[in-house]
Amino acid sequence: MNESGSLSVWLIVGSQHLYGPQVIQEVEQHAREMAGGLNASGNICLPVCFRGVATTPEDILRLCLEANAARDCAGVICWMHTFSPAKMWIQGLKALQKPLLHFHTQFNRDIPWSTIDMDFMNLNQSAHGDREFGHILARMGKTRKVVVGHWQQAEAQQQIDNWCRAAMAWHDWQGARFVRFGDNMRQVAVTEGDKVEAEYRLGFSVNTHGVGDLIAEIAAVKDKEAEELCALYESLYELQPDLKKGGQRRASLLDAARIEIGLRKFLQQGGYKGFTDTFEDLHGLKQLPGIAVQRLMQEGYGFGAEGDWKTAALVRAMKVMATGLPGGNSFMEDYTYHLEPGNEMVLGAHMLEICPSITHRKPSCEIHPLSIGGKDDPVRLVFDAAPGPALNASLVDMGNHFRLLVNEVEAIEPPQPLPRLPVARAVWKPYPDFRTACAAWLMAGGAHHTCFSQNLQIDHLRDFARMAGMECLVIDRQTNLTRFEQDLRMSELYYAWQGIFRKH
Repeated sequence: MNESGSLSVWLIVGSQHLYGPQVIQEVEQHAREMAGGLNASGNICLPVCFRGVATTPEDILRLCLEANAARDCAGVICWMHTFSPAKMWIQGLKALQKPLLHFHTQFNRDIPWSTIDMDFMNLNQSAHGDREFGHILARMGKTRKVVVGHWQQAEAQQQIDNWCRAAMAWHDWQGARFVRFGDNMRQVAVTEGDKVEAEYRLGFSVNTHGVGDLIAEIAAVKDKEAEELCALYESLYELQPDLKKGGQRRASLLDAARIEIGLRKFLQQGGYKGFTDTFEDLHGLKQLPGIAVQRLMQEGYGFGAEGDWKTAALVRAMKVMATGLPGGNSFMEDYTYHLEPGNEMVLGAHMLEICPSITHRKPSCEIHPLSIGGKDDPVRLVFDAAPGPALNASLVDMGNHFRLLVNEVEAIEPPQPLPRLPVARAVWKPYPDFRTACAAWLMAGGAHHTCFSQNLQIDHLRDFARMAGMECLVIDRQTNLTRFEQDLRMSELYYAWQGIFRKH
């Protein structure tokens, strides 16, 4: 999946006219060299475009307004090469609507001990120029990421890349459309949420279509199209004998192919980036979509089961963030536990809809009964997720704010075969340990639906939550339950007060 397209991030460098035109020329030369070096490093997923040296309030406001209007600008990096009086930045920063990164670096890595003079000192003032800039950002309460380190160091470049990936996902959410086929599962709390607030705060819209609208697209699929897709299935997956050409269940595979083709056409025509369905509203569908959902997720669409539009949006965002990285991201659900003392683990799965991007083996294409939904047996891909470091993330509506909850986990190979469980699945051990992780998740109100990621780090999601103005709670190797509960109480207080101030 390649969602970066023509996106870039802008580099705006601060200075002032106090030092004369020669210094400004050197600042510009250094900034261009820095941008070129960052791009040449290969460590940053988006191009860094130098947009100018800002030396007056008018320069700064113009550049910030241009960034807002530029559809291909995913965010702005600011660096103060010299001292840049921060009152000049107030109007521009008030106007800036794109994600902001404050890069605290300097052009030279080392002090030239034997030759340093006041000309060098006047030119290279990031040490206190960035402090001036940092003050006005803090005074204004401006949301930003701070990266500290020399621009040629891989660690600093990695932090910039993390922020760029979050900015890609945030950019992708703005104006994104997600469709729900039917409503959410009846009586379920966590899949509900305020769609108006989500569009206002997070940028994406969620609207519902009746399943009949999808059925019309499926009915228009030609037999030849379905046969061609079934042939593709056979080339990519290990087909159950009954599903092969001439097999007793071949008709079911053709039905699944028609669902996939019709669903893809519906999403493409509507410009949707993700979708939900529910087994409680399958009127006119021959089977609950299984392989169709799995393959569309692998293409980059977000998905949430039982009408869970928040998870559909999160899956899409995390897939965009992970563009070009090895491994996958998938809709997931904590399904059941293994509670052997000292060896506790979680079996994650869903009825059908786990993305094959997370497996390292060739999936098996199978058909089995499903004791829910009341329709024909659905076709699905069956596989185990690859072992290794992973994350589970959940986006929930807490009533007065959105909360992103993240748990660091270690995926493992299933300790034993699962011959009678015909669904895709993942097995993992949560950090810091099973009891702490589960207790913290429950205290925070995390959902049973998540996005399971093999290629994102906590830092990606922290950056993303910061851009979105969302709370981000992390359960990782350092989590202490007492401190977590205290932090949770302080966070609840913060968002309660924020809601009061917003109303007044």
